[in-house]
Amino acid sequence: MGLGAWLRSLGGCCGCCGGEAAAPEKEPLLSNNNPYASFGATLARDEEQNLWSTPHDVTHTEADDDRVLYNMIVGRSQLDKDSEEWQKLNYDIYTLRQTRKEVRSRWKHILEDLGFQKEADSLLSVTKLSIISDSQNMGKARDILLKLSEETNIFPTSWQLSERYLFVVDRLIALDAADEFFKMASVVYPKRAGVERVDEKQVSAGMP
Repeated sequence: MGLGAWLRSLGGCCGCCGGEAAAPEKEPLLSNNNPYASFGATLARDEEQNLWSTPHDVTHTEADDDRVLYNMIVGRSQLDKDSEEWQKLNYDIYTLRQTRKEVRSRWKHILEDLGFQKEADSLLSVTKLSIISDSQNMGKARDILLKLSEETNIFPTSWQLSERYLFVVDRLIALDAADEFFKMASVVYPKRAGVERVDEKQVSAGMP
């Protein structure tokens, strides 16, 4: 699904504002037991590692990028850690996770510049329990998120826009800070083809 189409499809209730989602279920690419079957700390760690695009989807199959990442994780769990296949999947999983963390880092950077140093992590925390604070804000939240993706580089070029940041924009609207966030993002991450902020790139010597 294209970026614009995804955002326009959220015109009705998507399940994030308290209603029940009516979207048909998709089968995982790999049919296996959920490697995150336990609860508590394990689920919290899973969320922090993967930053799922669609947090309410416990099957991780509704969003294409979630589905790809989830099936990589499942596939890796079936391989011997000493095998070349495991090493390749592990690197691919690490790369996808780092991309998601980089996007979150960019959002946090703007929030802190706006004075939300103490609140940034809470504003960015989105889980399956998160809800839209005011359904009347959905239209504006969609518009701002689409503008951020099309008119700034806060999202990488190849980024598939995620429902996760619709919740964040909704919170910013409630704080009357959404427009200022867009203005700041336009300055810090201007839309310039092939240009990224060097100081925001995450360079790591090793993988977890």
